[in-house]
Amino acid sequence: MRFALMIDVLGIPPGALVEQRVPKRMLLEHGAPTAADKRQIQDGIEEIFWVAALKPTSIGVPSFNDAVRQYLEIAVLTVEFRRAAKPPRLIELIHRAIPYPLVLVTKQSESVSLSLAHKRWSQGEAGKMVIDEVRQAGLNPDAPSTQEAAFLASLAVSRLPSHDLFTLYDGMLARLAAFEASRITGKFAPPDSPEQASVLLEDLDRHARLKRDLDVLRVRAKKERQMNRRVELNLEIQRLELKLKEVVPNL
Repeated sequence: MRFALMIDVLGIPPGALVEQRVPKRMLLEHGAPTAADKRQIQDGIEEIFWVAALKPTSIGVPSFNDAVRQYLEIAVLTVEFRRAAKPPRLIELIHRAIPYPLVLVTKQSESVSLSLAHKRWSQGEAGKMVIDEVRQAGLNPDAPSTQEAAFLASLAVSRLPSHDLFTLYDGMLARLAAFEASRITGKFAPPDSPEQASVLLEDLDRHARLKRDLDVLRVRAKKERQMNRRVELNLEIQRLELKLKEVVPNL
């Protein structure tokens, strides 16, 4: 079972295991702002399983609380999607619905994905938590690549920063970012500090934006019939390609 392989790499202490099924009703009540979202949850999710609760009493890592965030525990969930489900939106809805920072492992057919997202207090609604950007990576735990194997080995709870639950979760996110970068560079190299992780995330986002812009321009250049305009588009493509090459060494 691919879920079991993914959960095993986390090295979760037995005292942190919950192993309970979560009813879809919980997501429908707390994570579905629209009727369309409710349909996606109802029709797209086969099963939700609460694997573990990483908290001070179960893993010996202190909680975290400041004006921006409150990390009392980290939830570990597995979710199986049906074949017709739309994972990107469902993954976001699940992260929004769970009141704790979430280590979410999802499966659709033979595809497995890991996603993480920091949470913070809402600035507009007192007492409500909102998510930052969801970062996600597809994985093949049955036959991992060299980069995947290194990434998975780095996720064990005992190998993560343990000053508090925020630094632990942030360390996991940094490793996920490093894995994203390794798919571009071919080398898995986790950041040495939160500052390096922040820079890496910025460079990854810049790389993704440049890739999207290049894809748009290439389509436009292919369809353009006016020679002068096509030349201009190709020059712009060359400029962005150069920028993209400049970003890669920073990853």
